[in-house]
Amino acid sequence: MRIAVYPGSFDPVTNGHLDIIERAALLFDKLIVAVSRNPGKQPLFSVDERLDMLEEVTHSIDNVVIDAFYGLTVNYAKENNAQAIIRGLRAISDFENEFMMALTNKKLQTSVETVFLMTRAEYSFISSSAVKEVVSFGGCVRDLVPPFVQDRLRDKFKNR
Repeated sequence: MRIAVYPGSFDPVTNGHLDIIERAALLFDKLIVAVSRNPGKQPLFSVDERLDMLEEVTHSIDNVVIDAFYGLTVNYAKENNAQAIIRGLRAISDFENEFMMALTNKKLQTSVETVFLMTRAEYSFISSSAVKEVVSFGGCVRDLVPPFVQDRLRDKFKNR
């Protein structure tokens, strides 16, 4: 069974993330979308909220599993018998950092490959940070995130 891990903060999940999830799910028998628990970041959504949003937007993709983890992605991948880590690239500027991470992961765990997927052009400018900023100023993110996530964002900023 070919297993891959697609790690990220997904704070919140965007249409760009969903594009990568859908395409990676076609390449692997099982895709684990893994929310990283990073104590160094101050996320807008809790881990449970992010897991809930991911479950909602991927429920129709049979081979996708949603999970959370803490620590090194490559260790999580190995613990879950994954052969690959999926990384999405939006622009050339993403590549250098992702390349260095892939080399480090390969050094730590030679049995795990990194697979880079370029996001579709229409999603190449989308980032979770930009989405949160737009919503915080009352802007529309209808084409940037799934409708369920847009509603959650509106609710979150309404209560701030």
